Amino acid sequence: MLRYTLMRLGIFAGCLVVVWGLVYSGLAPRGLGDSNGMWIILLALVLSAPISFVVLRKERDRASARIVQRVDRMKANLDANRSQEDLADDTARAQGQAS
Repeated sequence: MLRYTLMRLGIFAGCLVVVWGLVYSGLAPRGLGDSNGMWIILLALVLSAPISFVVLRKERDRASARIVQRVDRMKANLDANRSQEDLADDTARAQGQAS
């Protein structure tokens, strides 16, 4: 998951540099008044989102598979603990009734 996040941030940083260059060279429009910095960040976000979606598809699938495995393992542990508690409770009740 960390690898995917770092790759996504790298794509955003690359887009940010490209957009900054385009805006300051005059090829892309500048923002209104003092909003130029926000305009550059917004354009970089808009450009990096579809690029990340396409380029990082395999990495995103790997990350989601790891998350699914982790969730399944946690569910199995919870079920095992629940059955242990039920067994201990049934044993205690059986001993209490036998007395």
